[in-house]
Amino acid sequence: MPIVNAEHGPPIEANLARDTVARGIYIGPALVVVFGLLRGWDGAWSATLGVVVVVANLLLAGAILSISLRISLQAYHAAALIGFFLRLGLFIGAVYLIASLVEVDRVAFGISAVIAYIVMLAWEAVSISNGREREPSWRR
Repeated sequence: MPIVNAEHGPPIEANLARDTVARGIYIGPALVVVFGLLRGWDGAWSATLGVVVVVANLLLAGAILSISLRISLQAYHAAALIGFFLRLGLFIGAVYLIASLVEVDRVAFGISAVIAYIVMLAWEAVSISNGREREPSWRR
């Protein structure tokens, strides 16, 4: 069995997270416009915050996995499992903190975060699986 050595390789997970977040350039403004039209300025502002929280969560996931892989394969596996629950807790905490400190439209905030998360991950998964990416950054 070959030995996995990611010590000097590219940070694949971080690059993949950046590629996924780059799709937010299309999704974010669309959600802001939709909630702006449906719920006014508060809806647009809240949708923006929802998308920002999702983007931060995805970038954190990529960073955690890339850093832990440089430590060891066991650390990578632990970071994948424990990191998911840690990021879920941070996500819930950020949503609660934002909702309690800033006046937001909670419906627009929550729905935009869920839609952004699902659409960005699904879009990236379909692009990678169909080979639509000519040269993904994690293959370079």
